[in-house]
Amino acid sequence: MHILLKNVKIIAPSSPLHRQQKDISIQNGIIQQVGSNLEDARATVISGNNLHVSAGWMDVFAHFCDPGQEHKEDLQSGIKAAATGGYTTVMVVPNTQPALHTKPQIEYVLSRTRHSAATVLPIGAATKNLEGAGLAEMYEMQQAGAVAFSDGFKPLQSPGLMLKALQYIKAFDGTLIQLPDDQSISAHGLMHEGIYSTQLGMPGKPALAEELIIQRDLELAKYTDSRIHFTGISTRKSVELIAAAKADGIKVTCSVTPYHLSLTDAQLINYDTHLKVNPPLRSADDVKALQEAVLHGIIDCIATHHTPQDWDAKQVEFEYAKNGMIGLESAFGVLRQYLPQLPLEQLINMLTTQPRKIFGLPQPALQEGAAANLTVFDPETSWQFTKAHIASRSKNSAYIGEQLKGKVHATVNGPVFHINN
Repeated sequence: MHILLKNVKIIAPSSPLHRQQKDISIQNGIIQQVGSNLEDARATVISGNNLHVSAGWMDVFAHFCDPGQEHKEDLQSGIKAAATGGYTTVMVVPNTQPALHTKPQIEYVLSRTRHSAATVLPIGAATKNLEGAGLAEMYEMQQAGAVAFSDGFKPLQSPGLMLKALQYIKAFDGTLIQLPDDQSISAHGLMHEGIYSTQLGMPGKPALAEELIIQRDLELAKYTDSRIHFTGISTRKSVELIAAAKADGIKVTCSVTPYHLSLTDAQLINYDTHLKVNPPLRSADDVKALQEAVLHGIIDCIATHHTPQDWDAKQVEFEYAKNGMIGLESAFGVLRQYLPQLPLEQLINMLTTQPRKIFGLPQPALQEGAAANLTVFDPETSWQFTKAHIASRSKNSAYIGEQLKGKVHATVNGPVFHINN
């Protein structure tokens, strides 16, 4: 396998090559040469105007539905969706059927995804069968290759069990991921509780449901001195709580979805089920607070919460529609379109260095002799996102038909590369 990247601008702040225009020659998954006017008659050449290259991007919370719901997504279609969106590494949630709650299930995901366009890293379930009743065998799963622990889209409700989980993972310096949602508060809420839920006559889910869990779990993380990562935070107060906890020395990190940075509850006026997500889309003030938190470095990284749903799960009354939208293919374009004030280097840092740092993973090196783990992109191109750009088996995106900015051209993950048409 020979690849030649021609005249690409390198975005790698820790490298002496940062911001330089170079050619990069890759052979059999290894960066052979970085220089000017390189030639290789056997190579697949990737070239274009304004192409940039960075370390491969990483997502920390996606659902590939395999095993159990392969009609929505399977491991191979999920990998293709990831590579199409520029991701070379994806952490997948344990909300499968059966759940990823034992060593054999972790091994299943790893064995089915080796040597792929995107490396798939399983998140092990924190509780048996995701039932929130007793701890799963987290140590065994960690030994098998689980990179973090979480009940995924079924957040831990019991403070006692959360305390035990945080204590348990200290043995191997693990990280627990929590999607903050107190499900006893407005369990039947369909959208953010506010002016628009009242106008639309829909039961609301208050910001309090998120903020109480964050307050509780920050206290537990402080008590245990364990690592906790909140994903999908969506309110102004959530940002304030996490910022204060970081200042207090608590081992907390957080991620936000592209849709919580770009869409508000006002857009539910047409009852579009693609906008039904959990945590729900919040107010314009909350979106502004999240954007500011990204700019100021309070939010550590981006999580797509890629959640494939089949046609039947969304083409129903809003009340009965399933939560979630896909996000891998559109994430970069959405972030560039809706956060134009975010410096490109800072965004790339949130997609590359930060997520790997949080979960203790090695950082890809952009240098001669290193394994190639790269994303090639144009940060400025404006384009219309259509179903043709979706590699996922499901098409449940609220951004279809939208103008986005910044386009992915290719990924290289060791000996496997993916080029977008």
